[in-house]
Amino acid sequence: MAVADYSQRYPDVSIQIINGNHEDLYTALRNDEVDLILSDQRRAFSDEYVNFILASSECYIEIAAWNPIASLECVETEELKNIPCILVASPGQQDTEQTYYREVLGIKSDFQFAENIEEARLLVVGGKGFMPIEGGTQELGSAASLSRVLLTRRGNPIKRTYCAFCKEDNSGYYIETFADIIKSKFMPDNKE
Repeated sequence: MAVADYSQRYPDVSIQIINGNHEDLYTALRNDEVDLILSDQRRAFSDEYVNFILASSECYIEIAAWNPIASLECVETEELKNIPCILVASPGQQDTEQTYYREVLGIKSDFQFAENIEEARLLVVGGKGFMPIEGGTQELGSAASLSRVLLTRRGNPIKRTYCAFCKEDNSGYYIETFADIIKSKFMPDNKE
């Protein structure tokens, strides 16, 4: 874990961790409440920030294993428009998440929201819709009641980029070192 490695290397540097969705974390960074955030890229890179690209991942959907779509290798966003899209989002972030998935990823379905991933998966297993998710089928483990299908738009896989971000004027040695450690965890071939 990056925090453990960093803390071992720099025991006198205090690390505080907060959780939040993309917009909450971006606002905290913009308002100097945090020094570094990890999030998916939802905006064009700005020269006001240092952007450490960590990974790029193809998007999949999780859908009930008994649904005919589960047998497909890939599914177009257009083919899902009549099936509800289940998103994990707090009530205050539902509009933001819906806008992102509709306008950026191209999902035209009606949206249904869950408080957490477990609740969302129960809805999916119960045939109430599909859930967009990153990662391949190998990550499903023992969830035999779910299937993952590659999500495409106009024949191309939808990809998302994950980054560490810090302000350009606040990117000192400790922050950049921490970002390098995080990057090494995402991309093991990347040597510090």
